[in-house]
Amino acid sequence: MANTNFSDKIIYIGADDKELDLFESQYDVPNGMAYNSYVIMDEKVCVMDTADKRVSDVWFGNLKNALGGRTVDYLVVQHVEPDHSANIARLMEAFPEMKVVGNAKTFTMLNQFFAILDLAERSVAVKEGEELSLGEHTLKFFMTPMVHWPEVMMTYEASEKAFFSADAFGKFGTLDTDEDWACEARRYYFNIVGKYGAQVQAVLKKAAALDIRMILPLHGPMLTENLDYYLGLYNTWSSYEPENKGIFIACASIHGNTLAAAEKLKEMLEARGAEKVSLSDITRDDQAEAVEDAFRYDRLVLMASSYDGGVFPPMEELLMHLRDKTYRNRKVAIVENGSWAPSAGRVIKGYVEKFKDITLVEPVVTIKSALNSESEAKLAELADALTK
Repeated sequence: MANTNFSDKIIYIGADDKELDLFESQYDVPNGMAYNSYVIMDEKVCVMDTADKRVSDVWFGNLKNALGGRTVDYLVVQHVEPDHSANIARLMEAFPEMKVVGNAKTFTMLNQFFAILDLAERSVAVKEGEELSLGEHTLKFFMTPMVHWPEVMMTYEASEKAFFSADAFGKFGTLDTDEDWACEARRYYFNIVGKYGAQVQAVLKKAAALDIRMILPLHGPMLTENLDYYLGLYNTWSSYEPENKGIFIACASIHGNTLAAAEKLKEMLEARGAEKVSLSDITRDDQAEAVEDAFRYDRLVLMASSYDGGVFPPMEELLMHLRDKTYRNRKVAIVENGSWAPSAGRVIKGYVEKFKDITLVEPVVTIKSALNSESEAKLAELADALTK
């Protein structure tokens, strides 16, 4: 999937950033990030988005090599977020006759990010369904607001059946990262796009009416095979349906006793034939991975210590992420720990009750400091309820 030689006329000019540690200053990216950009060579030359400022020189070098001395006639701005728009002003300076194609919101937001003096005179505003001819290639524009910013649009090129999908169908990692697409695409989707499932569903309906041979996102590999697989996963994810049957245990433990109980529960669930049991110590593991697994499986167990009359902060952080990403349509169980006045369960339940389409699995288990025969029996009762 890392191959970028997919067309004679649509040329990849993006760049990998292998040194980046946190994408959007919050998501761990151990394999870096790809900033994708493309140039369409026709009677008119059109660049599809630019790239992040961290890779500006590499991106301009790739563009120069692709152009072979030609000039750029159009720049299509599908997404204004700076990791794709950082080089617009420099590109406009390099090609004074180039027009910038976007929608009304595109230009409003560009003016907020950058001081581009002649942007208004060089802007071409497009609306839903409008087309731009480059010669043999014709671009058709689709407005896709809130996937995942309000100005986002996507573009279809009919002659090569190419769908430029902006941030949709992207993933973490550079193009030469050898890994299963779904793992990092899932983490990327739920943490960045996940709140906007209804809007993604609208995009999928538009895409269903198109004859698509390749999906060209702004991050991650170009998708040229088995497109039904990727479209199917996006349909599952954006419908808030569980992808797999299984149980995710998210545990926030202070001194290790809650974690020991979580490991015991995992053992009980596996002994009862649970399809899959995944356990994360969210005090140390990546929170974005926890969000991913919470959405991936159909059952969730939230286990946390009490803290300052509330809940241990790593658990509250996860709950806030789930709330903000519209967590729904799952079965959820709660296990709290407290040495003198257990309070974690009350706080967790307060969040869970505000999630939509949630079934709370009883019993809510209370541990007093460490697991004992009484609380272990309650844990076994919960394991039965989760697997029946």
